[in-house]
Amino acid sequence: MHLRILLPYGVYADLSGVARIVARGRDGSFGLLPRRRDCVAALAPGILIYEVGACGDVYTAVDEGLLIKIGFDVTVSVRNAIGGPNLDRLREAVERQFQALTGRQKRVRTVMAAMESSFIRRITEFEHE
Repeated sequence: MHLRILLPYGVYADLSGVARIVARGRDGSFGLLPRRRDCVAALAPGILIYEVGACGDVYTAVDEGLLIKIGFDVTVSVRNAIGGPNLDRLREAVERQFQALTGRQKRVRTVMAAMESSFIRRITEFEHE
């Protein structure tokens, strides 16, 4: 499979020869093999595992996002991603980066969520008129 991990500001990874992928959705973990049916899945924050040839399993912590599989192409679009050689070091990196959100970033996410819910509410009101 061909795996692309996209971030808002660039491409985190662009890999060919991926044998399998394990991701975490909102309802639990799921796996992708090359011949699996095409799909779209909302991703929850967690660990994305993919096997690349002789390198073995690669672990990448990802924030929430979207996974799209079409044929042998898999695209993962997330807000943030951090890779690590093993799970212990990855955990340390995640603790440093993901949990170091400033108060401003938290406020911006809260305001954006409020704006999105207000927008959806107005659309549903408009549809009912």
